[in-house]
Amino acid sequence: MVFDTLSTARALKEAGLDERQAEAIAEAIRSGQGDLARQSDIETLKAEMKVELYKVALAVVAANAAITFGLLRFFSP
Repeated sequence: MVFDTLSTARALKEAGLDERQAEAIAEAIRSGQGDLARQSDIETLKAEMKVELYKVALAVVAANAAITFGLLRFFSP
């Protein structure tokens, strides 16, 4: 999301703030938005986490199968 600091500062000046205050507030709002996650960021992260979850689940299944076959081989006559 693009934040228009100029129009925000103008609106704040029209609301009664002096120019320095209006510009400082507009700049503070703009700089505070830099760390916000966008919907596309969240969707990308969800997809990456899903892949990692499947990798872990597959590793658990493989480890379980290896342990089971190892125990069967160890205890079989």
